[in-house]
Amino acid sequence: MIKIITSGESHGKGVSAVIEGLPAGIPVDVRYINQELQRRQRGYGRGTRMSIEKDKVEIISGVRHGKTIGSPISLWIANLDYKNWKMMMTVEQGPATARITFPRPGHADLAGAIKYGLKDMRNVLERASARETAARVAAGALLKFFLKEFGFQFYSHTVAVGDIEISEKKRTHDELEKSSLRCADPEKEKEMLKLIDMAKDRGDTIGGVSEVIGTGICIGLGSYTHYEKRLDAQIGHAMLSIPSVKGVEIGNAFENSKKFGSNIHDEIFYKAEKNFYRNTNRAGGIEGGVSNGEDIVVRCAIKPISTLNIPLRSVDMVTKKEGRAQKERADTCVVPAVGVIGESMLAFVICGAFLEKFGGDTLEDIRAHFDFYSERVKNV
Repeated sequence: MIKIITSGESHGKGVSAVIEGLPAGIPVDVRYINQELQRRQRGYGRGTRMSIEKDKVEIISGVRHGKTIGSPISLWIANLDYKNWKMMMTVEQGPATARITFPRPGHADLAGAIKYGLKDMRNVLERASARETAARVAAGALLKFFLKEFGFQFYSHTVAVGDIEISEKKRTHDELEKSSLRCADPEKEKEMLKLIDMAKDRGDTIGGVSEVIGTGICIGLGSYTHYEKRLDAQIGHAMLSIPSVKGVEIGNAFENSKKFGSNIHDEIFYKAEKNFYRNTNRAGGIEGGVSNGEDIVVRCAIKPISTLNIPLRSVDMVTKKEGRAQKERADTCVVPAVGVIGESMLAFVICGAFLEKFGGDTLEDIRAHFDFYSERVKNV
């Protein structure tokens, strides 16, 4: 079983993650983790916070001489902006500061304050902030590096910003990483950029859709026997845990729902040199809660973030008087960043299912289990 716990506040000292369940012997590349953190920070429409933070991971425990040792792995990412927030975010008893009492529509402010009996909504927004996902991306990078040992890889791209959707995929994976929106359609990307600029000029925000893809995933991860072990159910849970993600589809789920079954199910073929295969992948790589050997394709619907430069109407939680919601420093569009976070969350789910099936205490044990299974699958 793989488990990740994150901690930290947006303007606190930093964010951290503890990963439990990884075997011993996995090579660890800190440079790769930092590259993934940089990918999360990039993207047209990001706010000024991304120019302040230069995220770098520090491995506190669980790794020695470049390899995991089987114990929990602790990762730390310092918040460089903390120096400007020391008095506001001090752990000790601090000076009186202005309380936040006007909740933002669409954010956790009001519900969180009522749930925990808080009088200052900064206690909510500091943890509800998407800054926490930096820790998840760092942890996910470690899992991706591990799964790469078995031929599994993950990437994402922007499918839509607002109502502008890509028409075709023209860019390669490497070219995507050079794109400011990681969009595969250069012409549509130009329109997306204009829409983001329009939203920024209006003091508004804009959402969209990001597609996350796992390639090389073996057949047989997940289960149809228990509802909580269904791979698509686990993926839905993981993706919806990302701030601003309000909808998830596997494959062409919504499009498929409008058609006859004869037009959407992926027909099965066989050749001795290829084994069983499909010519289409409308199911998104999962059937009956189990990976079927095709690419796993997940789309995340991302709402416009809740913090606006021209805030919406709200009500003061203390005085009950009408006013405008709290204004915080924020992004205009986070679609590309959510894609990177989605890669980490997909890797988390796949890694958990993979270790459940092939688990062992060492990388060598797992490789032996995986190789035996792969050979059996070839001979079906």
